[in-house]
Formats: sequence, structure tokens, C-alpha cells
Amino acid sequence: MSKDIRIKKGLDINLVGAAEQSTATTVKSNTYAINPDDFHGVIPKIVAKEGSEVKAGSPLFYSKTNDQILFNSPVSGEVVEIVRGAKRKILSFKVLADKEQQYQDFGIKDVTSMSGEDIKSHLLSSGCWPFIKQRPYDIIANPNVAPKAIFISAYNSAPLAADLDYVLQEKESELQAAITALSKLTSGKVYTSVGSSTSPLAKVSNTIIHTVSGPHPIGNVSTQIAKLDPINKGEVVWTVSAQDLVIIGELLLTGKYNASRIIAVAGSSVKNPKYYETKIGAEVASFVYAAGVDGDNVRMINGNVLTGTTVKPDGYLASTVDTFTIIPEGDDYEFFGWNKPIFNKISYSRALTFSWLFPKKKYDLNTNTNGEHRAFVVTGNYEEVFPLDIYPMQLLKAFSYKDLDEMEKLGAYEIAPEDFALTEFVCVSKQNHQDLVREGLDLMYKEIG
Repeated sequence: MSKDIRIKKGLDINLVGAAEQSTATTVKSNTYAINPDDFHGVIPKIVAKEGSEVKAGSPLFYSKTNDQILFNSPVSGEVVEIVRGAKRKILSFKVLADKEQQYQDFGIKDVTSMSGEDIKSHLLSSGCWPFIKQRPYDIIANPNVAPKAIFISAYNSAPLAADLDYVLQEKESELQAAITALSKLTSGKVYTSVGSSTSPLAKVSNTIIHTVSGPHPIGNVSTQIAKLDPINKGEVVWTVSAQDLVIIGELLLTGKYNASRIIAVAGSSVKNPKYYETKIGAEVASFVYAAGVDGDNVRMINGNVLTGTTVKPDGYLASTVDTFTIIPEGDDYEFFGWNKPIFNKISYSRALTFSWLFPKKKYDLNTNTNGEHRAFVVTGNYEEVFPLDIYPMQLLKAFSYKDLDEMEKLGAYEIAPEDFALTEFVCVSKQNHQDLVREGLDLMYKEIG
């Protein structure tokens, strides 16, 4: 069964520096780091202390709120440092990798003969459970609450994001094993959204395939949930990213936790934008060196330009991304930039801007917000780029003054911070919408649960 999902509201941001569809190898990273903050809301409790020897797939820490949820080392080696910040908060676990990798053996599984409880126990014990997230609240799924449905988005619509049809090539067997396993974790349906019928995920069974089209954020799983099976109060759905399916599938088929990941290194400041095969937690320098950086004053981003987080050149690849973006830093300012025609920037407004005349043109943008933070101004722009059946301005204001009743009534259970990336982009008030949403969802989870 196939059903098309198409939206008209949204905005495609065409940028210079898309990754060429060829995959290169990177310099092997000496150390790998797992940051607990990559998994929102997790308070880590240490399993592997400094000096411990670990295998690829051995647990480094577990969640304080649920000791069943383990977080694995991507490589074998020695835990050389547990980095701490203010109030001794754990910032990262660093592992010095062995030259010859050793994998913890979790055993080959016949997914078709396993029960839902068997699969759940296996994913928890093997450290793959953190790849499963839940709505509401956009956090790691609670294994004790069954979802009404599971959603997988195999289409990236964000600027310069990795092309999943390319990345997932020749991974059909792993994808099939993972989806078969997930189908046993819910009494409902597993929905998979693809960009075209040529996607490797379009060929798998035990799921309902939907073809999506339209501007960003059609690739966001919230948009797909809203069109297929909206979330009501008291309901839970799970989501899994496409590349994480490969890790889960390979675990089931081989018994090994393989944290390999193909990432798109893209952006106007990248000399050789293409795809690179690396591992979760690898040193940024290991693939940035191969890609090359054009200029000194640049910003490196774990993720895409709308939802990613800034990382330093001596930092590490985040556990949850498939795109690494490098663009010019926007710390220069134009004299009277607000009072003259603009031809080299994207703007949703038509006031002295002309990007609307060239919808296919690609732009070389920097990180400058072109304005300062100010009070909310009602412009109607948010609604034009927000495809969900929700009032975005009213919901953002409810988040800002922390009214739980209004948050519930206005649809907070259905959204994640990434859904407000476009409203943040077009906001003339320069408000940090994603931060507002994240704080509001955390408050709801704390007070309502």
C-alpha cells in the first residue's frame, strides 16, 4: 500500500556547497567521544571508568532515570578521559581507539522467530535503544510504554542535508531486519516515508510506504505524523532515523554493534563537499582534513544549518547526525544593510529583497542573523512556512510564558524543536524558537509526564 503526502506550506533554502554523490574514506580518528547531551534529557551514570578497556558495543554509561538504557562505545580501546564541566557535569566520554577493532558479540538473531519482548530486551542490552525516540517530548523512548505507531523518515529536505537514497544503497537487508524487528514492538503500524520509489527503503516489507513531496519541512517526521496518524493526549509514537536502522539491522544480522556512518560534509566553505565514511563520535579533524576548509573564519556545524549545533575544529561528530556543515562566520556587518536592495540573500519577505524572483538560485550565506533580538511581531510569516495544523505564533507565546494548559490545547504534543526551525529563520523578531520549544517541552515532561 502506498500513499502520497504532499505539502505546499514550507520553504526550500537552496545553498551553495551540496555534497557530491561520491564516498571517500577519512583519516582514522585516534580518539572517539560520546556526548550525553546528544541524547536530550539523559543524566549519565558511569559504567566504564577512566582506564577501562572496552570493546565496540560495550556500555560507557546508562541513563539515571532508567538503568536499562545503555549507551555504547563506538570503538574498542581505552577510556582515556571522562570530561566534566560545571558542577562536575559529564560532558563526554573519550575512547582511545585500538588499531585492530574488537567487537562485543551480541549473537546473530532470527528476527522472524523473536517476540516483541525478546527484541526489546535485545535492543536494550545491546545499547541500540537510544536510537528510538518518542513523541511527545522528542526524547528517548520509554521502553515500558508501547507506541500506537512507529514512524521512519527516509527523506531529508533540510538545506544541504545528506541524500538518504544515496547513503542507504546496498543496505536493504539491514533495513529489512530492523523494520521487521520494529514491527513487533507495536500493535499498530510502521510507517516509512520516502522521497521516491527508487529509495532502498521503498522495497522493504512489514511497513506502509508513503512517498513525500513538497518544500522543507516535508522531511521532518512531525509533518509525516500529522498527515498519517496525529498524536492525541495520552498517545505515544516512536521514531527512528534511517541510518540508525542500519546499525540496528546489522546488530541483528551479525551480532556486532557497528557505529559506522556515512555523512555528508557540505557547505560553501568546504573545498571537496562529498560523502565520507566515518564512525559516530569521530574527531572532526579526521574528515574535515579530507574535505578541506576554504577560509579561516568559518563555523562548523554538527547537523544542518537550521537545526545543527556549533562544534570546534577539535570537537567530535555528534551521535545523532548524518550531515556536517561548514559555512562562513557571519561576524561582519553591512553599513545601512537594512536600507538598500538585497540581491545575494534569501528572504521570505519581498521588502527590498528579490530572492523570490529566483526560486532555484543557490546562495552563499553566512551565520549573520541580520538583525537583533526584539519583541514578537505578528507578521503572518510563521503560518506560511508551517505546514502543521497548529497556530505557531500562539504556541510559541504559550511556551514563552509557560502556560501548560495552553501548550496542551495548542498542540505541543505533536511537535519537536526542529519543526520551528523555519519559523525561526523567517522571524523578523530574531527569536530563538527552537530553544523556546525545547524549554517548553521539558517543562511539560516534568510537570505532566
